[in-house]
Amino acid sequence: MGDGLSRRAVLRGASVAVGAAALGGLWGMGAPPAFAGVSRHREVVDDARLVWKRLPTGWQDGPFLANAFLGVQVYKSPQPQTLKFMLSHTQVQDQRIQWEAGIGLSRLPIGYLTLTLAGAVTGVDWALDLWNAELAGTITTTQGSVAFSAYVHNDTGVLVVALEPSAGEATAAWGFQPLESATTRTVRKPPEYTANPKPTLGTSGATKYAEQPLHAGGGYTTAWQETRIGTRRLFAATVAYSFPKATSTGDAVQKVRQTLATRPEVLVADHRRWWNAYYQRSFISVPDKLIQRFYWIQLYKIAAATRANAPVVSEWGPWFPEVGNSWTAVWWNLNVQVTYPLVNSTNHAELDAVTETFRRDHANLVQSVPPAYRDGDTYALSHPGDWRLRPGGTRTVGIPGPTTKNDHTGNLTWGLHNVWLAYRHSMDKRILRDVLYPTLAKALNFYRHFLAMGDDGYLHLPMTRSPEYADAADCTYDLSLIRWAARTLIESAATLRIDDPRIPAWREILAKLVPYHQTQPDGVLIGDGVPLAESHRHFSHLLWLHPLREKLWDRPEDRDIMIRTFTHWQSQRVNWHGYSFAAASSMSSIMDAPEDALAFLRFFLDRNIVHDTQLTPNTMYREGSNFAIESPITAAQSLVDMMVQGAAGVLKVFPSVSAKWAEASISQLRTEGAFLVDASRRDGKTEWVRVHSEAGEPLKLDHGITGAIEVRDEWGRQLPYRAEGPHTISVPLAAGKSVIVNRPGARPDLKPRDVAALESAPAWGLPA
Repeated sequence: MGDGLSRRAVLRGASVAVGAAALGGLWGMGAPPAFAGVSRHREVVDDARLVWKRLPTGWQDGPFLANAFLGVQVYKSPQPQTLKFMLSHTQVQDQRIQWEAGIGLSRLPIGYLTLTLAGAVTGVDWALDLWNAELAGTITTTQGSVAFSAYVHNDTGVLVVALEPSAGEATAAWGFQPLESATTRTVRKPPEYTANPKPTLGTSGATKYAEQPLHAGGGYTTAWQETRIGTRRLFAATVAYSFPKATSTGDAVQKVRQTLATRPEVLVADHRRWWNAYYQRSFISVPDKLIQRFYWIQLYKIAAATRANAPVVSEWGPWFPEVGNSWTAVWWNLNVQVTYPLVNSTNHAELDAVTETFRRDHANLVQSVPPAYRDGDTYALSHPGDWRLRPGGTRTVGIPGPTTKNDHTGNLTWGLHNVWLAYRHSMDKRILRDVLYPTLAKALNFYRHFLAMGDDGYLHLPMTRSPEYADAADCTYDLSLIRWAARTLIESAATLRIDDPRIPAWREILAKLVPYHQTQPDGVLIGDGVPLAESHRHFSHLLWLHPLREKLWDRPEDRDIMIRTFTHWQSQRVNWHGYSFAAASSMSSIMDAPEDALAFLRFFLDRNIVHDTQLTPNTMYREGSNFAIESPITAAQSLVDMMVQGAAGVLKVFPSVSAKWAEASISQLRTEGAFLVDASRRDGKTEWVRVHSEAGEPLKLDHGITGAIEVRDEWGRQLPYRAEGPHTISVPLAAGKSVIVNRPGARPDLKPRDVAALESAPAWGLPA
């Protein structure tokens, strides 16, 4: 069928007729197609749809919708005839800054919409269509059925639901149940804390609303309204937040009215346009379809959870976990840091809220600095915080030393490594000049207050805390971040041509910072005299290996310490969490161990339970009963690390693909140096590679093709190159130009493809 829809895709498409054919008419007969033609991108995204043949029970197994602001989850209610549409919003938080962020600046529960049916629910047939970011299907009850389709409008943040009930369900009705406006966190909750006032229920014309005031001023409002178009019913609901002014009710009511005044087919077309374009910015297909589907669901999830103009992700993302929910703010001791690398490697800078957060709110970082060190040139970042980088209360980064240290010292520096990745993947010097350089210099200055020269001629750091493990002087976690920051600032000053008077101090740090403490055979320690003596879920003492890439596998002299330290860490897994397995997979890919990389990833994706943590049926993730968003998303990055790596000046294609995967296809994956990479693996070998340069950076390419090669440009003309080693070449490539590498005489099809499956795999969700 050429580049059209394959027979396999046709059959897959037929299986979602419940969500497509039966419901396409709900948006109006004049609705334009979501995308003109069919692409391989759509084929793999359609294949990744989540399916529900059983009624979900909560956030751990239900469908989820969002646009990085309004979040919606759909699942059962205690009443057999009622469904819940749980609402949350990433901006809705308290503003009692006198208490630490997890309490006083806490994300707040909003409430849930109810769809009350005439009969008890007896069955569901739902599909979450990732390509269009829509949930559609049928609800069967003892009295009839309801066909529905729902989405959170990408541009407006309004939940839009179309219903078409059978005669027996003509009385199906919407309602709203507000939840108490109070933090759900109990850790260090002050005894004087009280919930915000109860909401006011009201109407404005045909629009209903629940207005929730805050003690601190302002508030948030949920508004909803339904209209009828023949036998169809169109429902709209939204949440608006305002602080310090109390404008939320007018804002919410206006959004609902504007939505219902717009033709449904126009609304849905505008919504789909963004999502359809989003998925075409990069591509991965592998033979393990459980992993492939999981990957595309994470691409959907991260776009639903974050945008550059939206709050940086909290532990819930945009979704409220109704039960077991103690992580009410933004955690910066690992959680944000491991979530965001995926946006760079998959070519989605439009999702990068981290860089924009530091650009917009960096001045708030002084609030995390202990008062004695607020000298105008020092920043720090405490956790938890709110999405404006405020720690709340008197919470600060601890002062290194036995009595006042805490595990917050590295938060800011590691967070800024995400900004460094954004710069390196785009080579946009504005990121370097305006965001990274000035903020990183102030972050390193916090450490400079405490570094002291020892009798051994090395700079030492007093006691800090390795996150969630132990106290240690010369803590490896902090030393690795100090070393990375000093090196990055020196390189950045040269790139920006800044004659900075602090450069000599940064050079001294690089030259004299104490080496990592280590032993035989276990490798690098937690810190001075502190071994890794038991299982540790954090990989904080391994940051120098990943993601900072201070030690490199390509340097033979680095391999021993990398192997020993990693081997010791992964030998004790009883306390590991999901992100531990993802990190272990990525580290294995870095160290040329593809079978181990796949095994770590599959162990997590197979939903094994370790230390009461587990990936859930809808690809969310629980730690105990708590909802944590980062582990599945960073596991998707682990797959990318198998497909392409671009750090340390070498672009590697298919660097860590298991021998079990004879085929793979990638397109438009982005690496450091602002390169976009397409490649095909067939019959266990790299077939061809195409690299497009956006910035004209030096290209050293490990293409992975054995034997003779042909190197040409996009017009078929031969390009000069220099051999740098086995299957590695240097190619002069100007900005805007591409290079194609393949075997001599070959003229491969350079389009992405959905490679054949090794075996059948169930859909994610709750399939039959």
